[in-house]
Amino acid sequence: MIEQGLELVLFGMGTVFVFLTMLVFVTGLMSTLVLKFSAPIPQLSKAVTGAGSDPALMAAAAAAVKRYREDHKQ
Repeated sequence: MIEQGLELVLFGMGTVFVFLTMLVFVTGLMSTLVLKFSAPIPQLSKAVTGAGSDPALMAAAAAAVKRYREDHKQ
């Protein structure tokens, strides 16, 4: 009876090990395929990255954030 229990335990652990090993390889394969066939991430232009130095734009953004926070208070 104990021998059958040990056999069942080893079979179950082996099944889980094989499944998890396959899962790791399939996930890695999917990651490789997604990176290979996905569109590249667009780079920000200098106009967008340099916009933080404009004081008028910064004031407008601060006012918009303030108004949004006032309108969405909980």
